[in-house]
Amino acid sequence: MPVTPHQGHVVVAPDKFKGTLEGAEVAARIAAGVRRAAPGVEVRELPVADGGEGTLAAALAAGFTRVPAKVAGPTGLPVGAALAVREDTAVVELAQSSGLARLPGGRTAPLAAGSYGVGQLIGRAVALGAKRIVLGLGGSACTDGGAGMVQALGARLLDVEGAELPPGGAALRRLDRIEPGPLADVLAGVEIVVACDVDNPLLGPRGATAVYGPQKGADGDDLVILEEGLTRFADQVALATGRDVRDAPGAGAAGGVGFAALALLGATMRPGIELLLELLGFDEAVRGARLVVTGEGCLDAQTLHGKAPAGVAAAAARAGVRVAAVAGRLELSEPEWRAAGFTAAIALTDLAERPGDSMTKAGELAEVAGERLAGELLAG
Repeated sequence: MPVTPHQGHVVVAPDKFKGTLEGAEVAARIAAGVRRAAPGVEVRELPVADGGEGTLAAALAAGFTRVPAKVAGPTGLPVGAALAVREDTAVVELAQSSGLARLPGGRTAPLAAGSYGVGQLIGRAVALGAKRIVLGLGGSACTDGGAGMVQALGARLLDVEGAELPPGGAALRRLDRIEPGPLADVLAGVEIVVACDVDNPLLGPRGATAVYGPQKGADGDDLVILEEGLTRFADQVALATGRDVRDAPGAGAAGGVGFAALALLGATMRPGIELLLELLGFDEAVRGARLVVTGEGCLDAQTLHGKAPAGVAAAAARAGVRVAAVAGRLELSEPEWRAAGFTAAIALTDLAERPGDSMTKAGELAEVAGERLAGELLAG
């Protein structure tokens, strides 16, 4: 039975359902279900992201303009990428240029993959007049410490014979010195803010190589090589800048790109979802709302540690608005998700008639979930 209209709107602010639906499509499907159950209620779609893959799409859905760019992919081959621009703010998503999804044929290249394309996107943003660049890290294919990124912006990484190092983390073992060159001039007057949801340092058992290297195809020998390269890079950066940020939280993000951003680009780092919600105008969107619906592919223990739905729940709670979650899978117990601030939670797996439907029919089931939540939470 349709819900009687009441004053106040509904904000639908999910992250992507990885491997199934992009954030904008999740938002549209849930919103369609809400409208079906509550045809008189205004529904605002605001897909979100936590700084990783999907950050660009979330910015575009919030009104940023897409600017295409041809840049180097993780193995150096050109790829079609994009950044998002609104006034003097630009959003650069690392996964657009140097992500795992950009590897030719999906073949990993743990020793040779680099971040040069990220630097090219930053350079493009500067050329467009950006004074604030939000750099979203996540989904990286490389473990080069951000060396390629700073090379693209004019820094020189030289071996003992004065030759420029080739791309990739393995080559960093031959690094003899760093010449920042025009780096400071290129970025003069530009604020770079890194959106990051991890706190790993650059090196050690919790560092970029040990934790994330295996996800990028690195085996035992590769891991040793990459750790040696990053250590050498960190030592030389400290000599060149007089600052050592290898132990800073987030330095290990995206194969160490977080390290180079902090040490050589003068970036600051903020929790991804916090920064993205601010960028997307979430506080304004939620003002006066009756309900917020968020979600992601899997609501689990990781969700509670800086992932998008937890950030949305916290922001909505500050505004005094109830929050419900839609997830592909729900691995939190009811006491756990309630303690995280959710009034209700629905998993697509619980709505599916057959195993696998939660993936193949995710869009349809997200509509059902939105309709059910609206029926339960907007009535009365």
